[in-house]
Amino acid sequence: MLTGLQRAAFPLAIAQTLTWASLYYSFPALLPTWQAALGWSKSELSGAFTLALVVSAIAAPLAGSLIDRGYGRAVLAGGMVLGALLLVALPAVSEVWHFYLIWAGIGLAMSASLYEACFTVITRVIGSQARQVITVVTLLGGFAGTLAFPAAHLMAEAFGWQAAVRIFAAVVLFVSVPFAIFGLGCLRPFTETLEPVKPGTSGKIMAQPTFWMLGTAFCAIGLAHGAILTHLLFILQESGLSVWLAVVVVSMIGPMQVVGRVFMMLTAGRVSTFGVAIACYTLMIIATAALLATRLNIWMAFVFVAFHGAGYGVASIVRPVMTAELLGRQSFGAVFGMLAIPFMMGFALGPIAAALVSELAGYNTVIVGAGVILAVGLMAIIAARRMAPTNTDFHGVRRAEV
Repeated sequence: MLTGLQRAAFPLAIAQTLTWASLYYSFPALLPTWQAALGWSKSELSGAFTLALVVSAIAAPLAGSLIDRGYGRAVLAGGMVLGALLLVALPAVSEVWHFYLIWAGIGLAMSASLYEACFTVITRVIGSQARQVITVVTLLGGFAGTLAFPAAHLMAEAFGWQAAVRIFAAVVLFVSVPFAIFGLGCLRPFTETLEPVKPGTSGKIMAQPTFWMLGTAFCAIGLAHGAILTHLLFILQESGLSVWLAVVVVSMIGPMQVVGRVFMMLTAGRVSTFGVAIACYTLMIIATAALLATRLNIWMAFVFVAFHGAGYGVASIVRPVMTAELLGRQSFGAVFGMLAIPFMMGFALGPIAAALVSELAGYNTVIVGAGVILAVGLMAIIAARRMAPTNTDFHGVRRAEV
């Protein structure tokens, strides 16, 4: 049975799902089409997406700081509008640098409109209840890729890729933006009080060892996931899976993320966020062992996707909730924005690092390396919990502005 707060989260969940599908997943979904239509190499095109992720990471603290000042609604809706307008401009590109420039702008839009910004607003507004809403948002958001890939393919086949990106833009502009604004309004009855932000608070928080341990843990999960996910088709085929079976396995990652999030929702109140975080890293470490064993038994690929998908699925919830629990809500936007940098940088650089390592030492080394990195992340999350100050508080003296 869903609580009133969880039902109130659905408008935001719809907005996030459609925005992720349009601004993020549209790139990998249309990449083969662009390669054929524009005549640029896969590496040339992929570099634009890496740039978008880097820009998104760098801009995240700015978006967080604006949310801290009470501009959450404007940041979230503004980022969506900017992303939609840039998608409209995409069909006009004629040079590679045009393509890169537009995707750099979309990266800026991502920093203000996707999970990091959305979860920052949610956490500032409803504080200790944020885990419930974030779980619902990510539950539906797990289907963004499942929606984007077939939709992009069908639209590109029927109307051309130019029309496809314009349709994605229209969805963001006329569906995501209204739902995001309406969704934030739905959360108002559940608002918790929040102390006024004190000057220098974010700097003091970022100087704490807990902050750096969380940054290490988040970077580890982004790096490992980015490295494995991007090369997963190659890894599975090298392990003996047929092309179609490898595609089936990869396509199950999204649904398995949803399974992990459903389990987290069902155990809410019975399992702490720290316990969920430990399970998250442990599942992903076990998943790397299963992926290695796929060479011996191809069905271990399904064990991998179940554990990796479920583990990574709950990571999206763990990151903002764990940050608020260990570091408090004071200057949460700026602090969580800074913690988005190592996570997004890890995710952006993971594919490049995996490509280099695979060329030098093979994919087994990549898999083992990912497991070691996740083990470091697990130790970092344990250290963050032990080092955390004991006076973090969710409550304060004034109403949070969105």
